[in-house]
Amino acid sequence: MGLAEFALDDGTTILMEVAESGNSRGFERASKGGDLAIKAKKSFAEAMDQVKPVAETVMMKLRGMNQPADEVEVKFNLKLSADAGAIITSVGGEASFEVTLKWKSGNNAS
Repeated sequence: MGLAEFALDDGTTILMEVAESGNSRGFERASKGGDLAIKAKKSFAEAMDQVKPVAETVMMKLRGMNQPADEVEVKFNLKLSADAGAIITSVGGEASFEVTLKWKSGNNAS
């Protein structure tokens, strides 16, 4: 694990712990307050843009159910990489989603 500096849309930066890789194409070395960090080539927003289509597809499919739930909660794990951006992951190494669907009283599916 190492530190990566991600740029935010307003020009400020944040340091995040990321998985290091042997690939140096996605980052450059940067010094931040005396600590050595890697500077991500992608902004934080660009890294999160990789997640948006996945979340939108999951929500679109769940809303398309015969009896859509009144409340939907979707959880998935993200790992940030300075060269790859955001990666959907889980502890076991396989991508997984936790989905919770709730119907209000009287709207339960048959």
